[in-house]
Amino acid sequence: MVTVKGIIKRRTFIVYVGVILMGITILVQAFRVMTVQGEEWRTLAKANVPVQPVDIAPNRGDICAADGRVLATSVPFYELRFDPIAVDKRVFQEEVDSLAYCLAAFFKDRTRAQYRDYLVRARSGKHPNRYLLVNKRQVNHTELKEIRQFPIFRLGRNRGGLQAVVSDRRLQPHVNLAVRTIGYLNESETGGREGRVGLEAAFENELRGENGVGVKRMMSGTWMVVPEQEPVDGHDVVTTIDVDYQDIVQHALKAQLEKSMASHGTAVLMEVRTGDIKAIANMRRGKDGEYYEGENFAINGAGEPGSVIKAASYMALLEDGIVTPDDTINLGRGEYRFPERTLKEAHPEDWEKPREVTVREMMEKSLNGITKLVFDNYKDRPEKFVNRWHAMGLDNKTGICLPGEAEPLIKVPGDKSWSGITLPWMSFGYELKLTPLQVLAFYNAIANGGQRMRPRLVKEIRNHGSVVRTFEPEEVGGRICSRKTLQDIQDMLECVVKNGTGKNIYTGKYRIAGKTGTARIAGANGKYIDGSYRASFVGYFPADVPLFSCIVVIDNPRNGYYATTVAAPVFREIADKVYSMAYVQYGKPEYTEHDELPVCKEGLKGDFRTIFGCLDLKSEGWQDTEGTDWVITASNEGEKMVVKPRKINFSSVPNVKGMGLRDALYVLENSGLKVGVSGAGMVQKQSLRAGDEVPAGTYIQIELR
Repeated sequence: MVTVKGIIKRRTFIVYVGVILMGITILVQAFRVMTVQGEEWRTLAKANVPVQPVDIAPNRGDICAADGRVLATSVPFYELRFDPIAVDKRVFQEEVDSLAYCLAAFFKDRTRAQYRDYLVRARSGKHPNRYLLVNKRQVNHTELKEIRQFPIFRLGRNRGGLQAVVSDRRLQPHVNLAVRTIGYLNESETGGREGRVGLEAAFENELRGENGVGVKRMMSGTWMVVPEQEPVDGHDVVTTIDVDYQDIVQHALKAQLEKSMASHGTAVLMEVRTGDIKAIANMRRGKDGEYYEGENFAINGAGEPGSVIKAASYMALLEDGIVTPDDTINLGRGEYRFPERTLKEAHPEDWEKPREVTVREMMEKSLNGITKLVFDNYKDRPEKFVNRWHAMGLDNKTGICLPGEAEPLIKVPGDKSWSGITLPWMSFGYELKLTPLQVLAFYNAIANGGQRMRPRLVKEIRNHGSVVRTFEPEEVGGRICSRKTLQDIQDMLECVVKNGTGKNIYTGKYRIAGKTGTARIAGANGKYIDGSYRASFVGYFPADVPLFSCIVVIDNPRNGYYATTVAAPVFREIADKVYSMAYVQYGKPEYTEHDELPVCKEGLKGDFRTIFGCLDLKSEGWQDTEGTDWVITASNEGEKMVVKPRKINFSSVPNVKGMGLRDALYVLENSGLKVGVSGAGMVQKQSLRAGDEVPAGTYIQIELR
């Protein structure tokens, strides 16, 4: 007798066996497809699914300052595309007005109605635009996050239709600092972007990385890049540039260019011991009268240097034992006759009577009598004089890593252009060509005990923090002269600043050694242009223990052209600020003259206690500062520093004039303000009046000098 229970068991068994047989069949078929028919199906898939091979660009490496601050980096920007068909019809109709309103408010280039029509037209018609460009302007990552919260877009890529196409843009966070030296990218022959100028070009291979390989497939109606070989990111380039020094050098140069209405100029600051370039500025006047970073004149601007080269002429005379610094030379009435030309001193009124001067005085006053000395002693053996210059390395490039360094021109006897005046003219800076950096490298050797250093602009190559390659300081050639000659030249250069053409930048705070130079500028035809001059000052500081060398060159100044009043003051401003900052790095300086009290900024009481203690400065007034963290300082008849309390009101715009940057930023940001900064030194101006009550987030600009 067949029971219900038996029937259920039999049916269950049949179903169970059927499921097992179906599973076995599926497994067998899957195995057959993967092995026997696999190649056939793969070929068919490739034939029916569109595939495009593509290169996957790597992340370009950063260019960094000596302390790691970024000077150039690649930042992702996004092109916004919209597929309106991906959006549900009802959702599109309900929210398109809101989306148009948000886009109009964000981009501010069209009205809400215009954006609405633009979006609706893209969806309607027989051929809707499924790759609509939302706006020509690309957005950054922060802006993209905001846009993704707009109506419709917030539904996501698949249901909201928003597509963000990423591309990198090269940015320099410090904006105008050392722009030309850092360089920039241009379109390459292959359609990509590559470095063409400055460090971007010099280290293109290290910065760019290696492309990856991928394929672009159509997946779910959208092109997707599927990586097959991942790209290798570029290395970071760590330079020797100090951002703070660069800011000082650039602002000092620009201010003088504006004051003198010059066409262009350059200034370079170098560390004596290592040859590290700490700052390099090149500025040219634009058509609008403003000054911008132009071509790297410091490296490729070879020209006649003028009197700054006299140090090399005196070095040759001293090294050959022809003169000593204390020898007296009869220069007559300051008129010197040569086979083809007569040369006179710059100020004829000083030569109404014959004069005898020492060699040291000739250097101090930058007298052209050097031409008489050189001609009289080397006219029968000019190659001996030229060989001395070769031994100093003046005929060689510096070998800096940047492309485009100009070749120096030092004539030799036997050249077609060698004439009867070539020798004396070379001795005071004409009939030769040197770049500002080549001149600076020579003076840096004088400061560095006679040892030339190759200018170093890059010290390391890194990858994700690990050092890949190191560039050590490099000595170039032997010493430029004997120790005795070097000592005499160093003393003479210091006397230029104490007693001579550079005395307007003399300071008792520290010692400066250097040389002025004012040269006429020749045009393309070789003839000198009336009223066109090059003003230069090159030297080093502090002269007793040299830390930095510096050169300033200004072309075509219109308000005066002598180096004494045009180039030298820029050097002094740079030296003052750099020397005061270097105090922290190199320790307490030795003041050799004038025990004056320093000019102090206003700031935190604790900082002044520490500083006064380190400098052994006497101070008073601390008892009046109880209960306040901020103080004002002043000197008491040059004997003591007086400390007074300063109250800061964080509920309104605080007064930060007289503060240093660190303290000013602390006070302003704690008052809820957004701060913009220009210049270096202490705060001189602030755009918002102290005491005013303004909403949190208000922008304030402070100017430091």
